[in-house]
Amino acid sequence: MTLTIGEIEARWIRCPIPAEQQHTSDFGRLETFDMALVRIRTEDGLEGFGEAKGAVGSAGECASLVTCVERELGPRLIGCDGGQITRAWETLYNGTRDHYARTRGRGFPALGRRGTTIAALGAIDIALHDLVGKALGVPVVQLLGGPCRDRMPAYASGGWADADGIGPQLESYTQQGFSAVKMRVGAMDNTVDVSVDRVRAARAHLGRDIDIMVDAHGTFSVAEAKRFAREVEDCGLRWLEEPVNSDDRPGLAEVRASTSIPIAAGESEFTRFDFLELLRAGALDVLQPDTAIVGGITEARRIGELASAFQRELAPHIWGSALSFAAGLHVAFACPAATILEYSLGDNPLLHDLVAEDLHPTAGTFEAPTAPGLGVTLNTAFIEEHTVRE
Repeated sequence: MTLTIGEIEARWIRCPIPAEQQHTSDFGRLETFDMALVRIRTEDGLEGFGEAKGAVGSAGECASLVTCVERELGPRLIGCDGGQITRAWETLYNGTRDHYARTRGRGFPALGRRGTTIAALGAIDIALHDLVGKALGVPVVQLLGGPCRDRMPAYASGGWADADGIGPQLESYTQQGFSAVKMRVGAMDNTVDVSVDRVRAARAHLGRDIDIMVDAHGTFSVAEAKRFAREVEDCGLRWLEEPVNSDDRPGLAEVRASTSIPIAAGESEFTRFDFLELLRAGALDVLQPDTAIVGGITEARRIGELASAFQRELAPHIWGSALSFAAGLHVAFACPAATILEYSLGDNPLLHDLVAEDLHPTAGTFEAPTAPGLGVTLNTAFIEEHTVRE
């Protein structure tokens, strides 16, 4: 089977969030959902789709991602076999020195080995997986070795209310069938005391049968994170996510060493090498790669293997469009180290309106995907309506 690549296109999709459904966090008031949508078309007309993100949160500028795909990375793959996914990844990662990498068996990465280039590379990689899965008539998870389990639980990701409202807000998630929920803490609360009060209120309201994760988006100082962890340690948290600046790896390791609460991070990281550094530093219990940021399905799968080798948990960050959600789903089902999936409870039109499929869980769980490729069908009218044209 040869899937000769004939065209690679990217566009910036920006969808407004209705005012009554917006929420405010340390990222500010979130008014739009943004993504860079990549389409790969073979000479025979088969198409695959992928996603890159310009920011970890929902809103983000994607113009540079579109340029990177269409003018820098995409042209290098025109005429190549789209079925050779790993070769395509290495070709784009190593740039003009790819011939050295192939003959010598080690990386010779181009300067853009982090940031925009890797996110754009990842979108192409996701699209290639979608393309090959469709060509073979199998789900992407089958390309990764098949699912390790028949179904997986999901946790409801949200939790922005104050101390009086956080319990009822999280309870509304459990009423939808979720047995695990995530809430936000950190700079949005102004003080550590407010974050502590909100977590204690949540635990008191939910009882001990519901898992609670907390996410600081990297906004505590090391001292604040250690104090926060100490004061909520008896709340039995499932994990504390990104307690400190993602660039402060020694600080993250210091926080982990100070508490029994598992530490999760990774949504702001690029490639397996970032995760390897975090693991060697003793900074992580839960690895959270985002396929639309980290380098696509190929790299997320490699990170899953690191999680297995270091006996850590994989929990992909899948706060994005239906494409990165589906990509994270396939990776998680293929990885023995993954046990739970993230499911956004913030208003997300790119998760629900971008594709024809209903991506809601059933009783808080998802079954292993079975449809070819990523298993989603794009709504072309929605895409045309929300394409940013400059």
